Amino acid sequence: MSTDRKFCRFNRDPDTAAFSVTEIPSAGVCLSAFVLLSPQGRPQEVLMGRMNPEFAWDHIGALDPKRVEVHGRGWMLPSSHLIFQEGPQEGAQRILREQLEAPYLQLSGPQVVSEVHTPRRFPERPAHWDLEFIFRGEWPEAQPPKAPAWRELKFVDTRTVGKQNIARSHEDILASAGSPVG
Repeated sequence: MSTDRKFCRFNRDPDTAAFSVTEIPSAGVCLSAFVLLSPQGRPQEVLMGRMNPEFAWDHIGALDPKRVEVHGRGWMLPSSHLIFQEGPQEGAQRILREQLEAPYLQLSGPQVVSEVHTPRRFPERPAHWDLEFIFRGEWPEAQPPKAPAWRELKFVDTRTVGKQNIARSHEDILASAGSPVG
């Protein structure tokens, strides 16, 4: 039996090469974790920030200085590409530690979302594939959110924020998580 399908089995093993992908797709594949935190009883509000360009975003979020400059003006969810061979739960916990200085928060999830898209900034490129792990939690009422990775960090009402104010296409993540941007 033979198939012409190429499955998402990234493997160079000659026994499975006929139906596996043996090279990284030219437009790339990203595995990312997103942390959606809301105040207790207010799920329409989600913690978002504006990146501090002086912080080491290459280290905590896989963002080079040019991307920090481009996306630093908009609201962004605490998030990161996974570190090679890091599990999604470990990635979410790392985001809590490194980006929010809140390692004690409990998270539920992940909700897993997969999408293939042409990047808005690079319409000439072929489709890019994202595999996204979305975690949810509650931020304690008594503790205002503050962390040095962000120049501004606050709860944003997703119903009123406006898509043009969101960075890195995170409005898609919010919509996938059931918090569409108004």
